[in-house]
Amino acid sequence: MTKKEIVRTICDRANKNKLIPKHNLTQLATKEIVQWTFEAIIEALVNDGRIELRNFGVFEVKQRRPRKARNPRTGDPVSVAAKNVVTFQPGKEMEEQVKRFAKPAEAKKKPRRGKGAKPAEPSANGSAVPAAPAPKPPTETVTSEAPTAT
Repeated sequence: MTKKEIVRTICDRANKNKLIPKHNLTQLATKEIVQWTFEAIIEALVNDGRIELRNFGVFEVKQRRPRKARNPRTGDPVSVAAKNVVTFQPGKEMEEQVKRFAKPAEAKKKPRRGKGAKPAEPSANGSAVPAAPAPKPPTETVTSEAPTAT
């Protein structure tokens, strides 16, 4: 679901329930309200490092420590700096409803390997490199052996 779909859903629901008497809530006004909500969440995370929304969940800023990693292409060690990340812990009510009613999201399909494809083989530096596909045997051309008329 996208922000546009959220805006449309909220706008339709507000107008159906006649939330604003004698007026309709426009999608443009709803979009502004949704954007203000997102901005308020971000501002709370920046200033306080945590926002708790009852029955929904908790957003929290955590700091990841610096670490050593490897460049998968070259195998060279790389330093990764410390960074702040946002974590989300769902609330009880959300978790129960999702467990009970949600259908799983469609997973992005990875391309399948053919029957003759080999698994990745480790290269000299230890990283996995996909094996080259097996060469196809040349196709034979069938020709007529009858003599040609001249």
